[in-house]
Amino acid sequence: MTALYVRGLAVLRPLFWLAAVLSVAAFASRASADESVIVRLDSARVIKLPDRAATIVIGNPLIADLSMQPGGLAVITGKSFGATNFMVLDKSGAVLNEQIVEVQGPSDPTVVVYRGVDRQTYSCAEYCSPRLTLGDDQKFFTETMSEITARNTQSMAAGIGK
Repeated sequence: MTALYVRGLAVLRPLFWLAAVLSVAAFASRASADESVIVRLDSARVIKLPDRAATIVIGNPLIADLSMQPGGLAVITGKSFGATNFMVLDKSGAVLNEQIVEVQGPSDPTVVVYRGVDRQTYSCAEYCSPRLTLGDDQKFFTETMSEITARNTQSMAAGIGK
């Protein structure tokens, strides 16, 4: 009787594997639809839009910016730390896709200096230099911004002069 029972289970084995594969595939497709788009602060990322995309709506444009490009592409730019969502609509207003955008901090080597409650951030790719980072001390941020603006202005003026 035991041999008959084992043979009966052997008949069910292919059905078990089929069910296992289908459940993993269903879980994987659901997970990929729910994945967040990760963008670094002050960086851009290109994504593929669904066919028939006509309009993009961003939940909070202070966190991320999204612009449609030719060829069914879009560029997401991280503007501030945090998370928001975006929706892709077709011409009739039907939602084709909705995803979360997470804007994370820099991935390059940085050093953060705390002086009491004041914070200063430095980018240390080779040598450490001041870096504009949200949340830094206002005086440090303003001085760094002033230096960057002056340098960019001089570079643009030098480029126009040639």
